Amino acid sequence: MVSVNTFRKMATSFKEVEELPHFDKTSFRVRKKIFSTLEVKRKRACLKFTDMQQADFIAYNSDIVYPVPGKWGKMGWTYFELSKVPSSIVKDALRISYLDIAPKSLR
Repeated sequence: MVSVNTFRKMATSFKEVEELPHFDKTSFRVRKKIFSTLEVKRKRACLKFTDMQQADFIAYNSDIVYPVPGKWGKMGWTYFELSKVPSSIVKDALRISYLDIAPKSLR
């Protein structure tokens, strides 16, 4: 289980990550590209994956890791209920999402 503060620390631990507002959420970006958002009040994160990566994380437990409804989910955006997902899974998910978005020079 991951607190909002722990999620922030994990997300900003990667090279060149910026934490910036994104509408009513907080975004985590590398070179202006978002790899994750955080809804503080709902204690929910959203991460970007390939289709296969998304399916792998959803297979863990689709009640607490699930695609964003509609077209965003079909593009790989995936919700994580932070109060219910183990920190090891969140850490792996953040690393994968970051590596997919980050330029080769930062990987």
